[in-house]
Amino acid sequence: MGKPVLCVDDSASVRQMVSFTLEAAGYAPTTAVDGMDALSKLQSARFSLIITDLNMPNLDGIGMIQRIRQMPGHAGVPIVMLTTESDEAKKAAGKAAGATGWIVKPFDQTRLVSVVNKLIGA
Repeated sequence: MGKPVLCVDDSASVRQMVSFTLEAAGYAPTTAVDGMDALSKLQSARFSLIITDLNMPNLDGIGMIQRIRQMPGHAGVPIVMLTTESDEAKKAAGKAAGATGWIVKPFDQTRLVSVVNKLIGA
């Protein structure tokens, strides 16, 4: 199996589509329903990349990124925001929190795989 990728989104259909896309490209996706669920999964597993939504219940994407960047074992993991938000202020907030990249939904599957390949290789 390929490199592990954590996909965080409160939408089941988005989690399913991202997982399907990554599996087809040879990656090993794990899903989380929000930032708190993702932090819980990071306690027991390591991921090569994290893909996260911005707007989620319990803990949003920016809050999650800020916490991950403080975790010694995960601080350097690339994190890509995958969100409907395209506002420059939100992008700046994501970058300030430690996001590596930003993709606007609806996403192009080929572009998503290209970004993942660029960041961590197959």
